[in-house]
Amino acid sequence: MDTLQSLVSSLLFLFLLLGLAACNGRASAWPRIQQEGVLRVGLDPTYPPFELDANGELSGLDVDLARAIGADLGLEVAFSYFGYDGLYDALATGQVDVLLSALVIDPARREDFAYSEPYFNAGQILIVPQGETAVTAMTDLANRTLAVELGAQSHVEALAWSRKLAGLTVQPHTTPEEALTAVLHGEADAALVDGINGRLFLRETPGLTHTVEPVTVEPYALVVRIADSELLDHLNESLARLQTSGELETITTRWLGE
Repeated sequence: MDTLQSLVSSLLFLFLLLGLAACNGRASAWPRIQQEGVLRVGLDPTYPPFELDANGELSGLDVDLARAIGADLGLEVAFSYFGYDGLYDALATGQVDVLLSALVIDPARREDFAYSEPYFNAGQILIVPQGETAVTAMTDLANRTLAVELGAQSHVEALAWSRKLAGLTVQPHTTPEEALTAVLHGEADAALVDGINGRLFLRETPGLTHTVEPVTVEPYALVVRIADSELLDHLNESLARLQTSGELETITTRWLGE
């Protein structure tokens, strides 16, 4: 019996060592990346203007950002494609080192994954006619008409404000483009839309502008495994350098306009 117990104890100890080795191996992603000189990036190439594969040519804001980070860190970037629902599984199983695919920071996933500092805010923005000076924030919309997309987050946000601002009329439209067109034609005083659709519309349509401060925050970030803290530190440092140099804003403006 003593021999059996000793064998079991030895096996348990061996499994513990193997488990620790596996953890250490996962935690050492950054040294491996440095040695190979390659950063493996996972994305879903079906979400323009952030990432799109058109006839084998990959482009988009996230693609340019990944390449800029790679150049800053002295690494080659290798892209791997996954469906949106498979991105986190691909990262968890080590198929890629990082996800860069217009992913919103999700607090429910923080037990297994870590997020970088945000690189883009896809939250709601307030859009007004060019030259409008009386409306600079949601608090200026009392007794005014606000166009929104029916059933979207902008609609929910607008209804919440309508309970706080006297005379605020919420005007629903089928699409964000229709809401913005209502402002363009003088049928509404302002529109509340997500930062992506809003900026894309402004890029193609003169006569409108967005206020300085976003109304809500929906931060996009890079994602790594929770154990890859060293990699995350380097990614955050790289993002900070790109922001300081203005390159991050240049990339964002290239794909989304001012």
